[in-house]
Amino acid sequence: MEQAEGQAVPGTRMRAGQRRELVLEAATRVFGERGYVGATTDAVAKEAGVSQPYVVRIFGSKEALFLAVLERALERLTGAFRAALAAQAGRADPAAAMGSAYAELLADRGLLLSLMHGFILGSDPVIGARARAGFLEVYRLLREEAGFSAEQAHGFLASGMLLNTMVGIRMSVDYERDAAARELMDSVFPTKLHFLLSLEREQGAGAAGPVPS
Repeated sequence: MEQAEGQAVPGTRMRAGQRRELVLEAATRVFGERGYVGATTDAVAKEAGVSQPYVVRIFGSKEALFLAVLERALERLTGAFRAALAAQAGRADPAAAMGSAYAELLADRGLLLSLMHGFILGSDPVIGARARAGFLEVYRLLREEAGFSAEQAHGFLASGMLLNTMVGIRMSVDYERDAAARELMDSVFPTKLHFLLSLEREQGAGAAGPVPS
């Protein structure tokens, strides 16, 4: 059984790829909740149950780790969209299928929030460049693979960013006590509201801790 550097399930030995994915999953949660500036490789290591030097040995730096998180998030996002398009082949409304697939990704809260953190780092010469390229990858997928017009792609992306914002600020916390919040969420999540509220109950107590002072 492995300890310290790359802990594994008792009685098993994790492969390098599995260890890397374990760290990326933990990093996605930590970056999603704390942002790029607030997150540390030490916090990621603690979340993953490995040592901080082990995280640095795999990825080299916090920047490289965050870029890997962004890459993983974009791959999962575009993969979900392509799977939805394949399942929807020949039908009239690919936007609905892709929107549903996007909402399902909320189960991995950190994934979409990590993308948002990447998008606000546009001034960073490395992270900003990758975030812009990733956003354009999604836009090209909508235009070239989904067959959206520029206006349809605009609307789809705008709805997705609003959804992300509402998840990021945990609007569901106010769903029962604020009529405006309830009206907005009912409008934005007409078919996925119950799913989102159940996720908030499950994830609210398990979010990454406060940023250390």
